[in-house]
Amino acid sequence: MPIYAYKCGSCGHAKDVLQKISDAPLTVCPACGAEAFSKQLTAPGFQLKGSGWYATDFKNSGSKPAASTSSSSDSAAAPAAAAPAPAPANS
Repeated sequence: MPIYAYKCGSCGHAKDVLQKISDAPLTVCPACGAEAFSKQLTAPGFQLKGSGWYATDFKNSGSKPAASTSSSSDSAAAPAAAAPAPAPANS
């Protein structure tokens, strides 16, 4: 359940409230009883940093990376083997 920040526009009382997303927003201030209690816009409580979970967790799994690695080494060796040998010079 998310935590919402509320502040009273009348007395300035601030409070963090744990509520369900489907709950109705609070309107009555618990300190002064005025109908000026409203939600505040706050920053999220988590940050996503780094290169991402996909690149770090699943980078080497599956058959695609193994196939591309082996095909790149095979293709590097193939041109050397396919190159024609120089013809001997007749003098």
